[in-house]
Amino acid sequence: MAVWDVAARPPGEQFGYWREVICEAFVPLTPSRLRATDDFHSRVETRPLGQIVRARLASQPQRTAHGAREVARTDGAYVFVNVQTAGTCAVEQGGRRAVVRPGRFTVVDTTEPYHFGFDDPWGMVSYRIPHAMIGGRLDAVRSLTGRSWDATGAGGVVTAVMASMWGLEAGAGTPDVEHAMVSAVSAVAAERAAGSDDRRAVLRAEIERHVERGLADPSLSVATVSREIGVSARTLHAAVSAGGETFAAMVRRRRLERAATLLADAGGRSSVTEIAASVGFDGPSSFSRAFRRRFGRTPTEARARNVQEPRTD
Repeated sequence: MAVWDVAARPPGEQFGYWREVICEAFVPLTPSRLRATDDFHSRVETRPLGQIVRARLASQPQRTAHGAREVARTDGAYVFVNVQTAGTCAVEQGGRRAVVRPGRFTVVDTTEPYHFGFDDPWGMVSYRIPHAMIGGRLDAVRSLTGRSWDATGAGGVVTAVMASMWGLEAGAGTPDVEHAMVSAVSAVAAERAAGSDDRRAVLRAEIERHVERGLADPSLSVATVSREIGVSARTLHAAVSAGGETFAAMVRRRRLERAATLLADAGGRSSVTEIAASVGFDGPSSFSRAFRRRFGRTPTEARARNVQEPRTD
C-alpha cells in the first residue's frame, strides 16, 4: 500500500507534487488547475492486488489530460474503471463525452487519449486492469470508454465487486478476485451490446414501416425518413446496416418486391409504366433494368408469365 498526502507539502509546492503523484500512481497525466491558489489539498492511496491496482483519490478542481504525448510515454496497456464518490467528472475519450456523477462509473483505455474535467472538489475509486488480463474481451470492454454507467444491472455488479475488493489483503484469493472483476466489467459490455442490438432492431422496424409507406415517393431518402422518425442520418444508417444492407438497398428491394406483387396480379389493369410510378421509379426504363437485375426477367416478361400461369393460392 502507498499513500501520497499532498497537503503535507508547503502550499506553494502542492500542485507540482500532485502532478508527480498522479504520474507515479497511475500513468502519465498532465493536470491544470482551475483556481489560482497556492494550496492544492489532495490525497491518493493505492493497494495492489495481483495484477490489479486499486486506488482511492480526492483532489481539487482541475483538468487532467492523457493526450497523445502522454500515451506515447505510457509503459504498458491498461483499462481504468473509475467510480465517482464525490463531485462530478466530465470524461472524454474516442469522441465520446459524458458527465459521471457520484455512484456512477466510467472506463478509460490508456492506449488512447482521454481527458477528465473536475469543476469542484472530487473523489474517486479507480481500479487499473491490464489489457492482457481482459484478453479476448478487450474490444467489448473498450466500447464502454468515455461513457457514464450507473450501478444497475451488470453495472451494479461492477460497483459491488469493487467495493468488496477494496478491503482485501494483497494475495487474498487473487486469481478468483481478478476474474470476478474482469467478468463484471465484461458483463456490462455484453449487456450494452444486447441493449444496442434490441434498440437497433426496434429502430430498423420503424424505418421499414416508413419506407413501406413512402415507396411511391421518388424523393424517399435517408434525410426524409430520419427527419420523420426524429433520429440522425448516422443513427439511421447504423440501424439499417445492422440488418445486412444499406438504406438504398432496402428501398430498392422493397420497391421491386412490391412491383413483383403487382405484376403477379393476373387481373391487374395497371400498365408496367403505372406500376413503376406506383413504387417510386422515375420511369419505365430504369424500372425494367432494376427489375431484370433482381429477378432475371423484364417486368413485361414477368407479367406475361403470370397471365399464362395464374396463381392458384
